[in-house]
Amino acid sequence: MKKEKRVIKDEKILRRFIGVFCRENHGSGKELCPECAELLAYALKRNEKCPLDPKPKCRDCKIHCYKAEMRRKIREVMKFSGIWHIKRGRLDWVLHYFW
Repeated sequence: MKKEKRVIKDEKILRRFIGVFCRENHGSGKELCPECAELLAYALKRNEKCPLDPKPKCRDCKIHCYKAEMRRKIREVMKFSGIWHIKRGRLDWVLHYFW
């Protein structure tokens, strides 16, 4: 997959998962709270600047370019939102994350 396509795909997933997490945990409605907006901006920047091609899943990466605190936050978001999508029958979003 070309890097541009991967970045676009990953951005779509990040926006969706962080949006669900923020709405369900911070009651933010359509807009992200400042903390989640910061996490999204950080994750998008890291994703776009990834030097590896093809990019591995972050959990399988040997570099770990996320700061420890941001890595903890993104793991929490992905776990929560993955379970949230599964419980609502949205396996397509979870599978989209893995492929």
